[in-house]
Amino acid sequence: MASSRDRQRKLARAKLDRQLARRAAAAKRRRQIQAGVGAAVVLALIVVGSAWALGAFDSTPEKKAAEDVCLWTPQDAGANTNLRDVGTPDTTGLPTSGTRPMTVTTNQGAPITAELDLASAPCAAASISYLAGKSFYDNTKCHEITTEGALRCGDPSGTGIGGPAYSFYDENVPTAAPSPSSSPAPGAAPAYPKGTVAMIANPPGANGSQFLIFFKDFNPAQPKYPVIGNVTGGLDVLEKIGALPTVDNGSGAKVKPKTDVVIQSLTVGEVDAAPSATGPPAASPSAG
Repeated sequence: MASSRDRQRKLARAKLDRQLARRAAAAKRRRQIQAGVGAAVVLALIVVGSAWALGAFDSTPEKKAAEDVCLWTPQDAGANTNLRDVGTPDTTGLPTSGTRPMTVTTNQGAPITAELDLASAPCAAASISYLAGKSFYDNTKCHEITTEGALRCGDPSGTGIGGPAYSFYDENVPTAAPSPSSSPAPGAAPAYPKGTVAMIANPPGANGSQFLIFFKDFNPAQPKYPVIGNVTGGLDVLEKIGALPTVDNGSGAKVKPKTDVVIQSLTVGEVDAAPSATGPPAASPSAG
């Protein structure tokens, strides 16, 4: 029979084995917990890092840079004293669809109204609207009745080389006509029908403030004037102005109205998103 000392040793050994087993199990659990915590930390760091990279923690959300609709090229008002520096329109946030009404009030009768086409000529519309807001056109003369059948306006200097101290590129120039005649072939529309509003620049392509309003059809072989809108009212007043006698403008061209045609005011209204009505422009009820 085993002595009491042997039994005590066996009991002590068994107790030690149980303690070692518990310690091993506890250590294994700790390693599992640490591994799980480590993986969670790594995952959290990845999520936080991605969110930071995307700007989730910025104090103010980053705004997408607005795209330029129009670009305005500076012109040297010191070199050309006929230019008037009134700043420049915005380059972004400009309307590019619908129309804007333009009203030209002259000393020759009832106002001439027109629609500016924002889809085809957004920069020309933006420029005219901006300049109108600066009273740029008010109390200026339409200095030519052109041989092409248009009233030329928008140059405060009356020289043909005046305008604002910026320029912009051509928009919506008609395609070349099949015939150089001002009378289009039957069934074919002219490049510039009566009532067309177009930009005119000197030099061509450097548009500023000057525009043409055609009082008769014009169909050149190579169109060069960007179309920006059409007359909606007062065409009879425009035709009456077009019939005024002309005199030499000082450079040998007999295009200056003998009677001053003064723009008393030019205004541009708010954007109209509705499609414009078709049909011929209306006559002024009070013209005569």
